[in-house]
Amino acid sequence: MNGAHDLGGVDGFGPVLREVDEPLFHHPWERRAFGITLAAGLLGRWNIDMARFAREDTSPVTYLNATYYEQWLRGLERLLVERGLVGAQELATGVAEGPGAVPAVPAERVPEILARGRSSLRAPPESAPPRFAVGTRVRVRNLHPRGHTRMPRYCRGQVGTIARDHGVHVFPDSNAMGHGEAPQRCYAVGFAARTLWGPDASPVDQVMVDLWDPYLEAA
Repeated sequence: MNGAHDLGGVDGFGPVLREVDEPLFHHPWERRAFGITLAAGLLGRWNIDMARFAREDTSPVTYLNATYYEQWLRGLERLLVERGLVGAQELATGVAEGPGAVPAVPAERVPEILARGRSSLRAPPESAPPRFAVGTRVRVRNLHPRGHTRMPRYCRGQVGTIARDHGVHVFPDSNAMGHGEAPQRCYAVGFAARTLWGPDASPVDQVMVDLWDPYLEAA
C-alpha cells in the first residue's frame, strides 16, 4: 500500500539525524510496549507481516505524528481488538472485563521461544526454477496494491539488475493479508542511483533493494 510509511525518496523531511550513543529505548513505556508486542505475538494470532500492516494501515497524519514505539503500540492495540483478545471498552478504560480466553505464555518460556525464531526461507519447488539469473536486467512492475507490500514506490517502473538470488521466502503481500505464505523467490536488485534519483545523483552509487519475484518483469 502507498502509505505514509513508504518514505524513501520523499522530499521535505530533511536529513536523517543520527543520535550518538542512542539508547535502545528512550522511555520506560517504550520497553514495555516492545515487550508486550513480542509476548502477544507468541499467542500465534498474527504473523510478522500482519503486524507490519497493522502499523502501516493508518492515516498519514496519525502515522507521521507518532513516534516509532507509538506506531508499534497502535498496531498492537488494533491487532488485539481485531483478534478478540481485548475488547474496545477494555482498551479505552484499562479495566479488564474478565479473564481472557487465551492463556498467556509463561514469562519463563519467552526467552526459549524467541531463541527458536523462524526464518522466512522456504524450500524452493522443484517445478519452479528461478525466472531470473544474476546479471539479468529486470523492470519493477508499476503496482499499487491496497494491502501490504515490500515494493518501495521509488523503484516502481525502474530498471535494475539482479545482483543476488536470496532463494524462496514467504511472500509478505500474501502473508500480511491472511492469504497464506505463498512463498516466492526473492532477489537483490541493484539500481544505479541516477536511475532512481535523476542526473543530480551520484554517478557511481547504487541502491540495492530486495524484491520478490511477482514484483518483477523482464526488461
